[in-house]
Amino acid sequence: MKFSIVAALVVVLAIGCESSSLVKRDIPAEIETLTKYFQDAIEKVKSHELISQAQGYLEEGKTQITPLTDKIQEHAEKIQEQMKSFVSDIEKQVRPMADNLQAQFMPLVDKMQAQFKPLADDLQAQMEQLFQTVVDQTKALLPPQ
Repeated sequence: MKFSIVAALVVVLAIGCESSSLVKRDIPAEIETLTKYFQDAIEKVKSHELISQAQGYLEEGKTQITPLTDKIQEHAEKIQEQMKSFVSDIEKQVRPMADNLQAQFMPLVDKMQAQFKPLADDLQAQMEQLFQTVVDQTKALLPPQ
């Protein structure tokens, strides 16, 4: 690409030199136009090179990171397996204590339930009786039909 730009510059300068002898031209304006054209072309080439260089860096970074992510995934799986066995061991240790605690509390709960059941039944009976009394008194206040 650079070679073609240089070749084009040489051709343009050669044509410009021949034509300048035949016709008087505004040489500084033409040189300025050619200079601007070639500067634009060089900037396009540089920007293309920068883009390809950036893509190269990204690809290089990706190739470097991929093994690291694989290692991290592998370590995470190992940790998960270790945690499963750790949690299983803790559960094996805690399960008898939880069963023992439940065995100790169940008689207390049963005893409390046995004590509260008569109270709850009595309260329910009193509430039903109160409700029936209210219904009866309300009927007594209504005019006969």
